[in-house]
Amino acid sequence: MSRAAPSLQVRLLGLMFGVLAALWAATLALTLSDTRHELGELLDAHLAQSASLLLVQDADADGDLEAPDAPILHRYAPRVAFQVWRDGRLVLRSANAPALPFGPVARRDGFTFVDVPGARWRVFAAWDPARRRQVYVGERVGARDEILRAVLRGVSWPLALALPVLGLATWWTVRRGLAPLRRLGRTLAARRPDALEPVAVDGMFAEMLPLAASLNDLLGRIADLLANERRFTADAAHELRTPVAAIRMQAQVARAAADDASRAHALDGLLAGCDRAARLIDQLLTLARVESAQAPEMADVELAGLVRGVMAELAPAALAKGQQLELDAPAPCVVRGNALLLAVLVRNLVDNAVRYAPREAAIGVRVHRERDGVVLDVEDGGPGLADAELARLGERFYRVPGSAAPGSGLGWSIVRRIAAAHGARVDVRRSASLGGLAVTVTFA
Repeated sequence: MSRAAPSLQVRLLGLMFGVLAALWAATLALTLSDTRHELGELLDAHLAQSASLLLVQDADADGDLEAPDAPILHRYAPRVAFQVWRDGRLVLRSANAPALPFGPVARRDGFTFVDVPGARWRVFAAWDPARRRQVYVGERVGARDEILRAVLRGVSWPLALALPVLGLATWWTVRRGLAPLRRLGRTLAARRPDALEPVAVDGMFAEMLPLAASLNDLLGRIADLLANERRFTADAAHELRTPVAAIRMQAQVARAAADDASRAHALDGLLAGCDRAARLIDQLLTLARVESAQAPEMADVELAGLVRGVMAELAPAALAKGQQLELDAPAPCVVRGNALLLAVLVRNLVDNAVRYAPREAAIGVRVHRERDGVVLDVEDGGPGLADAELARLGERFYRVPGSAAPGSGLGWSIVRRIAAAHGARVDVRRSASLGGLAVTVTFA
């Protein structure tokens, strides 16, 4: 069972919700830190101010130890306590202040934390040297934490309510932003299977244009591939009809032959027709492979050695016609290409020269390096071609009128397609030295 394809919308929503949650948590953490600091500063200032008021007031100027405790006048008053000591004696305190001093009872100033049985206090101490009084004003740390939590509750509720609202807004935004992609998907799904025309890009967002351009390029390549396949099928059917008909005719002649000589002649024609059909099939398959959309695998190829091997294969055919086949390759020449396809290119060029050049003609092949790159030259001493015939070389199934040599007319198409696949240039002209056809393939 295939796994369901991941959703881009779900992925975007997950990422954005994660970012929102992280921002919410970071905001809450920063708010907690800042509020804790500011609240501490505010409450510390309150403690210091209360201590200052106690220092300047005139209560218990005689230092009576039995002075009554200060009354509690506010509901938050139990959270704050104070003590006034003079000469080591407690002269005044709030009702909720402990009897034990918040700290040393002489000459102490500033803030500190004090642990008194039952609670932890934040205490500000102030010393009055003129009256020899030590004042302590303290606040329960737990009370500060309660105030901090109350402040955070007031801050976090709006944030908590805003988070789902932001989530819904994000979901709506992402869904609306991806609507063009969904429309494109529906448009492609509604197309006919054979519809290969480009997708309209009018009104598309800039981010979708590369996708549409790549899609249109793919559709164009598919259209070219299908056109090549249709053309290949039509060409193969057209060209195979001739050798098959010739084979059938020779088989009928052999069957009706009255003597062995006639039968042998018909059988020789039958074998020649089979050879022609086999060569045509090989050429068609080679052409189909070269015209496929897949780029050939490239590697460094020593062209002189490759040409030498191909010429060794074709040497018997040249010797049978008394032709002089020569190779001039003074030094190794390395090109970037596909060895199999380059061998097909060289074989077609040399084989054409052997088959179309007359008996005892000279055929010269040269591999050398020039400023523009590696050059392959193939020349023959045949009759050559007229300018009009040179212009038509490379057309599918085109054969020079009046040629007696067997062939399919695909060799030049294959040569030009292989050269194009390797970025090479093919030039055809009359040979200045041998008088026949001269072909130059230049590899950059």
